[in-house]
This record gives sequence, C-alpha cells and structure tokens, in this order.
Amino acid sequence: MTLVNLAEYEEAARAKLRREAYDYYAGGANDEVTLRANREAYGRLALYHRVLRDVAVRDTSVELLGDRISLPVMVAPTAFQRMACDEGECATARAAGRAGTIMVMSTLATTVIEEVTAAATGPTWFQLYIYKDRGATLDLVRRAEAAGCRALVLTVDTAVWGRREADVRNNFTLPDGLTVANLTAHAKQNFPHDLAGSGLAAYAAAMLDASLTWKDLEWLRGQTKLPVVLKGVVHPDDARAAVEHGAAGVVVSNHGGRQLDSSPATIEALPGVVEAVAGQVPVLLDGGVRRGTDVVKALALGARAVLVGRPILWGLAVDGEDGAYRVLELLKAEFDLAMALCGVRTVGEIERGLVG
Repeated sequence: MTLVNLAEYEEAARAKLRREAYDYYAGGANDEVTLRANREAYGRLALYHRVLRDVAVRDTSVELLGDRISLPVMVAPTAFQRMACDEGECATARAAGRAGTIMVMSTLATTVIEEVTAAATGPTWFQLYIYKDRGATLDLVRRAEAAGCRALVLTVDTAVWGRREADVRNNFTLPDGLTVANLTAHAKQNFPHDLAGSGLAAYAAAMLDASLTWKDLEWLRGQTKLPVVLKGVVHPDDARAAVEHGAAGVVVSNHGGRQLDSSPATIEALPGVVEAVAGQVPVLLDGGVRRGTDVVKALALGARAVLVGRPILWGLAVDGEDGAYRVLELLKAEFDLAMALCGVRTVGEIERGLVG
C-alpha cells in the first residue's frame, strides 16, 4: 500500500520496529501531556486563506544562516538512528541532501560525525550536549568543525533527564553492536550495565553537565567560529538572554515532549519568543509538525523554518534512505499545496494575518 501521509509512515514503522525502539522514539515524559499538546495545538489554529493572488508559480525555498534550502523543513537531531535501519544517520544525511535541506546530527548518534558528513550531500549542523568532561565536549566541537558542519545546536533543556516511563518499563538500552559512537575516544560510548530502568537516563545523569549557565554559552562561543544556535527555548526572557549572549538563533522546543511534561506546545510558545527576539536572529521550531499546513502556521507566527524528528525515523524504519526522503518530499508537496491554497507564492509572503 502506498503511504500517503506521515501518520501512515508511523503506523508502518511501528509494525517493523522492535517494541523497545518504537517506544523510545515515540514516547514522551510522564503522562505525555506535552507530547500530545505539541500536535493538538496545530488543530486549534485556522488558516485564513487569500484568493485571486496568481499562485501559478511558487518558490518554497528559504535562506538560513547563509544556506538556501529548498523548503523550510530541516531534519531535527534524533539519537540512535541505527535502531531504525542499518545505515542510520548516513541514510538520513543522504535523504536530507536529496531533499535539499539541512540535517542536524545528534551527539548521541550511532554513527560518527565524520562518516555522516562524508555521506551528506547537503549542509549539516551538529547538535551538542555539554558533558561534565569538557575535554570530550571540545573534541566533539573540533571534530564537527573539521568535518564541515555549518553550525552548532546547543541543547539547553536537559539540565536533568526527563522521566520517560516507557524507557523505564522497557529497561531501555542500545542493542548489541550499537554505541554512542562519537564518544568512543573518551570511553563514554556505552550505557551503565546491569541497571534497572532506563540505561539512557543513567548515562545522561552520569555524563551530562547539569550546572550549565549562560556563562557556558559564552564559553562555547569562545571555543568555536561556528554559529551557535540554542535549542530548547520556550520562555521569552530566555530568548532575549540568548540574543544578549550571542546565540545565532533559537529553536523553540520542548524536546518533543520528552523533558518537562506540561511544558507549553511549541507552536503556542512561538509568538512570545519571536516577539522577544525582535528579528535579531532566526527563530526555528520543532515539535508536532506533521503536515504542510503546520509549516505554514509556524512560518505565519514568525518561525524561519521548522525541524522534524520522529517522522524521519519512521521513514528510515520503513525504507531506509528512500523512506526518509519520501517523508521530506511529502512535507514539501503538502507545504507547496498549502501555500498555493493560502494565496502565497513565496515563503516571504507568509504573514501573520493568515493564522487565526
């Protein structure tokens, strides 16, 4: 059967994945209030389309930190992609390049940075967790720079790890043969052994630095020439602070509903962040984007682009690189159709008045 939307890709992926892998990818924190809210909030927004606007020719491209991409949809950083298919992050990098967009690779990848960038045919960014071991952290930064990554995406909503009950119930750990590949040189590639509960949560508690402050953003900026984008912002005051401390962009994100349950839906937090940033840096958004109309709504409320994570994993699970590419192409086709039906020809014409 031909899969015609992202929900169908999820159902097909669920049938193919190990239960522990699907639960890890799909699950959220605690009661999953935020996980559901991310999606449901889009349904409360209406599009007030315009008519008689000559939309015979349309351009879905957008410029972001110096790169022009074919659509305002990027690949979000997601961990452990080789649980979805053997080629994992390399397949994703090729799919993103074919679709003409940016892949953001995760610190917690199951493939090393250098292999992913070698496979990529488009721009790559690197998502960074700051480890207690600053030497290991700086090694990740240097490797990302040397491999040609165009930006760092610093995740800032993981001072401590959210309680993801499915992972606790499943005693989640990586399958045999998979590791946190980028940390092998520092002997930080494996989860703690013989623990009840989530092995990833135990790993994060042992390895990641919970003492981060705004001074650490300044420290990181002093260590790299790459632009640093902050991921995990929902409060306007934090958005202002990000700009004041030199961030090159912010991602409105609640970690896909996987950290603080009852954090606001990202599309609802977006307008306050956009107002606080006041055009000084681009604002991106992730969380709950499943349709081209969602992308229009996010851009109308001030986002420069959105990121999708779980749908890419569903595509990988269904058909590897081709599946991930098909997911991006479905979103692009839906976005192009939504633009036409809203009466806009370019991303720049998507304005606040479209959403009510």
